[in-house]
Amino acid sequence: MLKWMKLKNLALVEEAEIEFGPGFNVITGETGAGKSVIMGAVDLLLGDRADKSAIRNGCDRCEIAAEFQIPACAAEPVAAILEDAAVEDDSLEHSILIRRVITKTSSRNFINGSPVTLSVLTRLGAVLIDVHAANASQSLLQCAEQLAVLDRFGHAGEHLHTLRVLWDELQSLREEQAEFLQTLPSEQDVKLLRRTAEEIRRAAPEPGEDETLKSRHALAANARSIMEYAYRAGEALAGDHEQSIFQNLTDVRRALLDLEKVDPDHAGEFISRLEEITEQVSNLSADLESHAASVELDGNEFLAMEDRMRVLQTLKRRYGPTLEDVLAYLADTEEKIQQFEDASMSIQQFAQKEKELLAKYTCAADALSRHRKDVSQKLVRELSLETEKLGFKQAVFETQFTTVPAGPGGNDHFELLFSANPGVPPCPLHQVASSGEISRVMLAVKTVLAEADAIPILIFDEIDANIGGETAWKVGDELRKLAGTKQILCISHLAQVARAAQTHFLVEKSTEENVTRTRIMPLTQKKREAELARMLGGGPAALQHAKEILSRQ
Repeated sequence: MLKWMKLKNLALVEEAEIEFGPGFNVITGETGAGKSVIMGAVDLLLGDRADKSAIRNGCDRCEIAAEFQIPACAAEPVAAILEDAAVEDDSLEHSILIRRVITKTSSRNFINGSPVTLSVLTRLGAVLIDVHAANASQSLLQCAEQLAVLDRFGHAGEHLHTLRVLWDELQSLREEQAEFLQTLPSEQDVKLLRRTAEEIRRAAPEPGEDETLKSRHALAANARSIMEYAYRAGEALAGDHEQSIFQNLTDVRRALLDLEKVDPDHAGEFISRLEEITEQVSNLSADLESHAASVELDGNEFLAMEDRMRVLQTLKRRYGPTLEDVLAYLADTEEKIQQFEDASMSIQQFAQKEKELLAKYTCAADALSRHRKDVSQKLVRELSLETEKLGFKQAVFETQFTTVPAGPGGNDHFELLFSANPGVPPCPLHQVASSGEISRVMLAVKTVLAEADAIPILIFDEIDANIGGETAWKVGDELRKLAGTKQILCISHLAQVARAAQTHFLVEKSTEENVTRTRIMPLTQKKREAELARMLGGGPAALQHAKEILSRQ
């Protein structure tokens, strides 16, 4: 509820503080006294843009502040808004303090002392206050809100929960399918992948083959020189000529045999060592001869080796840079090809699961739609009874359902249609021309949906336009009845409406020394009698009538 509101230098109000009651609050006063200032202050609290015309003449700024006590029905959305705006919500227990400071060049907005944007105030206003006045935006005129209220009125929470779960599952499945299809190569890509895999498989590279081949190729490229050098070295070691080491070792052996004859104690050791050297020379010569023989290569084999190296180099350039990378690329390519070949089965599984979920969703949506249509008939009957009390003796309510694309709340588009006069076709609520009619229709709607509608504060302006007599009594009674579950702020010109209020404020305008001021004050019982008498035309008879009216509750 709106606990209090302070105004300073706003329009004609120099300074005022209003403490509202929890139920039905009425605001009365002469035409032009400044009752619209209160409506303007509320609009500013709800996020309306302000200009310098809102500032009292002769002042450089104006301020508006208000404290809202947050009921349980609005606690969750309010907390979410404050969290999004990074506003501390524990400075006032179960309450929030909104303050606006408007200068001739700027506007600053605060919630619980934290600066906020106008959009935050607008979001808060949407969950706290419904204003029903000329040119005001009422939430229940929006089709989406009408459908939401219809669901609350019909206690469709379980239907909606089931539908939302199925919708979320359906969307998750579709997203998963889209991601899966996005990873699949196209048929054209698969053709290319198959050609690539075939090219690598046909070449049949082996790990490390390129390095082995490189070494063999280096040997083969120098085969003639290797054979020549190895042969020359072998000849120098053990060739059949006087200069070979083997021949020289033979001469050394003969000399040592002669030494043995004269020095047998030492010659034996020298001969043994010479035999070792001779064996090593013989082995080295044989190894050189074998190595020379191993590098013998014909031209065709050398050309085949070079062709193989070119094939491997091409693979590494396209899919490498290493041969191991080429083999890894082949494995990845074959996996993609296999995935594509297996995709048809996965796609069929996705399609089957989507079909099953869609069938469940459609069944749940149809059940909710039937429930809504059944409930809407009850809603129409109750609205017709309520509007009859408010002076619409021949008013007609109808409901209009159309089908829209499916969503988490089903596939229904719902709209209330209304006609105040016989012979006039019912039309959407937002097309009702008269603001007084709109206010009374909204009062009827709010009364019927009092428990279902979560917005805690209702403001009515011009609700008593063009009515009188018994209808005015009924409007007052209905406002008082509605105030049992909502806080009502009502600007009224009719004593029959004002008498039903639990808290009564008077707006007065006065001029002193060419300065006009507006005052807003709560009325005692005596002053209420005087104000109602004024509203009834004034004089002793009006005062007596006012007392009678106040006694009739």
